[in-house]
Amino acid sequence: MTLPGTLPPGQIETKRFPIVGERKPSGGIDDWRLRLHGLVGEEVELQLEEYLSLDHREFTFDIHCVTSWSRFDSRWTGVPLSELLVPSSEARYVSFSAFSNRNHHTSLPLNVAMASTWVAHEFEGIPLPVEHGGPVRVVTIGKYFYKSLKWVKSIEVLAEDRLGWWETNSSYHNNADPATGDQRFTSGSLRPSQLKRFLVAGSYDKYRGKVLLGLDLRSWRPASRDLRRLYLKNCDLGSLDLSGFDLRESNLSLSNLVGANLSHTNLSGSDLEGADFTEANLSGADLRGTALSATRFDNAIVDGARFEGAWGLVETQQAYLAGRGVTAP
Repeated sequence: MTLPGTLPPGQIETKRFPIVGERKPSGGIDDWRLRLHGLVGEEVELQLEEYLSLDHREFTFDIHCVTSWSRFDSRWTGVPLSELLVPSSEARYVSFSAFSNRNHHTSLPLNVAMASTWVAHEFEGIPLPVEHGGPVRVVTIGKYFYKSLKWVKSIEVLAEDRLGWWETNSSYHNNADPATGDQRFTSGSLRPSQLKRFLVAGSYDKYRGKVLLGLDLRSWRPASRDLRRLYLKNCDLGSLDLSGFDLRESNLSLSNLVGANLSHTNLSGSDLEGADFTEANLSGADLRGTALSATRFDNAIVDGARFEGAWGLVETQQAYLAGRGVTAP
């Protein structure tokens, strides 16, 4: 586990609280309720008023998002999970489910959950905003933040593990310990033969919207400039020439684009969280409406690049762009 106040490998510090993932729950929040069930002594369902009447207290911890930003000494108010659950002797895991359009859920070993998870409703002394999981979410100290579920609706105690949404759909590491820096993902998503076919493909229609993870694409010479909705997460695209390509609504989160030529490339609406554009050529590029939490632009060429509607930049990167005459959120 990372010691408090320590920046784990690959992380960048911010004093902001970037919004990640979905921004609102499925349905309204006025009828929020939390079900605690499974291998427990007694099933419980708490309405919001009942939850708010519990004995809450403040606690602080360092947030480490898998997209590579960290926020130290974040102050929360809530209740330890250990005070809400009485697991049975067969219990080994805890599964958390959300009021989410994509039915997000995640899991933890029982001993980790009971020692480190809180159910929380306030952040820095104010009610938790909806976009950050309000009215009530879970937070787990010492894990990447995808183990801390927004808009929690169900906490189920299990005998066997149930892999979560991110762990299943994006190969996020089930252990999620930031300390080592190598537990963001489990592995790549294509076998060598499949990667070879991707590298020589004449069209990318079959790959659109499918997460391709951890690929070495430095030798890639795309046959088509139409790369819309390609999800190339944690991939190595260092020094590639993608100038003038169409990468709208793509996902390049945590990918290496150091030294890449992206001059006049259309990246609008893309998820670029944690991507590294150090020394890249982004002159005239379209980055409108992009997610930029923990994205790096150090020594990048950004003349004429457009950032309207982008969000999530950490302070140092915002200052870098401003120093080059670029206005970015």
